[in-house]
Amino acid sequence: MPLLSAIAVYIVIWWIVLFAVLPWGVRTQDEDGDVVPGSASSAPQRPMLIRKIVATTLVSAAVFAILYGVVVYGGLTIDDIPFLPDFTPKDWK
Repeated sequence: MPLLSAIAVYIVIWWIVLFAVLPWGVRTQDEDGDVVPGSASSAPQRPMLIRKIVATTLVSAAVFAILYGVVVYGGLTIDDIPFLPDFTPKDWK
């Protein structure tokens, strides 16, 4: 896998994992009973973004390592992924 492709795949994985990690441990201001005036009661009290960025990076690295191993050492190519079947009639030449 070329370096630029690997970086692009890692970035895509990182963003997907980030959106999966963001809701972890969220407590709203309404749940804590401390709503700041001028904000929505559903706003997070403590978003813990640094922890979530670290967790996202670790999970993304593990997912990327598995994918990299499958692609590089397992011989998986784009041709191995099944797409739509061939609908051309067999009698066409």
